[in-house]
Amino acid sequence: MHLFLFTRIVSLFRMVRFLPFRFLFLLLLLTLTEVTCALPSLSEIKEKLKGSDTYNEKEFEAMALKLRQQAIESTRYPRVETHPSLITGQGFNRYPWKYNIFTTVFWIGERPTAHNPVPNNISAFDAHWFSHFGGYDNPNPLARRNFIPKGFIPKQNPFYCALPYNDISHGHTKPEVKSVIPWFKDAFIKSGQSILKGRWIAIHHAGRTCFAQWEDCGPFRTDHAGYVFGNERPRPNLNHGAGLDVSPAVRDYLGMQKNEFCDWKFVDASAVPDGPWRLYGNNNTFWLLRSGKDLKTMDPNNARRAPSPSLGAAAIKPSTTTTVLKNNPVGARITPSLREN
Repeated sequence: MHLFLFTRIVSLFRMVRFLPFRFLFLLLLLTLTEVTCALPSLSEIKEKLKGSDTYNEKEFEAMALKLRQQAIESTRYPRVETHPSLITGQGFNRYPWKYNIFTTVFWIGERPTAHNPVPNNISAFDAHWFSHFGGYDNPNPLARRNFIPKGFIPKQNPFYCALPYNDISHGHTKPEVKSVIPWFKDAFIKSGQSILKGRWIAIHHAGRTCFAQWEDCGPFRTDHAGYVFGNERPRPNLNHGAGLDVSPAVRDYLGMQKNEFCDWKFVDASAVPDGPWRLYGNNNTFWLLRSGKDLKTMDPNNARRAPSPSLGAAAIKPSTTTTVLKNNPVGARITPSLREN
């Protein structure tokens, strides 16, 4: 069939009198025609155009090879790039990505500076954050191993972050919370109890995706609901309009050498894949599950869409190594056994 079609094409080709026009004719034909059958071989092309004295053998062969290669390339599937928008799975499609957010690094025990006037011994949600964590979360890479400080095992999740909104003001839940926080109905218990603390987010940078829990408010602001839950961009500030703070563990996993641009989004606990972010911490959804704790009491903000406790410890045992998510065609490895409640 393809030889018949090719014969008709050759007839049209010979009707074009000038060489440049013949060449343009072939290029246009290959561009506009979808290739649905096997391409002819070089010997078949030579046979059909045998006797043409428009150009010599070497010139013809070079042109034919080039055109055939272009046709082959046009039939290949488009390359799939690893990008956060391609990540799919349980709980991933519930919330949108925030793209190209300038991201800074902060840590528990950080002393105040000109750009960060608030010490990080306490958080917006925990007046005893330093002691509850277990000590100074030293950001120096030489003082860290396997995403935690060398000197102690943290008592809370070392994969933490801060976003510029707080749902509590003067001990009471802010009036607008009901209309701005998408999981309000699932998580609200009483006024003055945060429904933000401990929520999971996915953070993407340079082909890797990391997961962390929301444990503080910032950078700089605690009132930007339009950015955190809506479509607004972070507002200008002293740190290049930063809109996300991440811990040293997140920095190390993502391979950030300094403050960088990242993408992030909220994810349900049921969508958090295996990785070092599930290993440590009595505030960690997965540590609580392994310990047989009641999430409704200990982690109510993640209890509604958490992995089922009936899956057992084996199903939710975290990895102790760096889980590289770059090479997976959808960008992240979703643990198949997890489900949404």
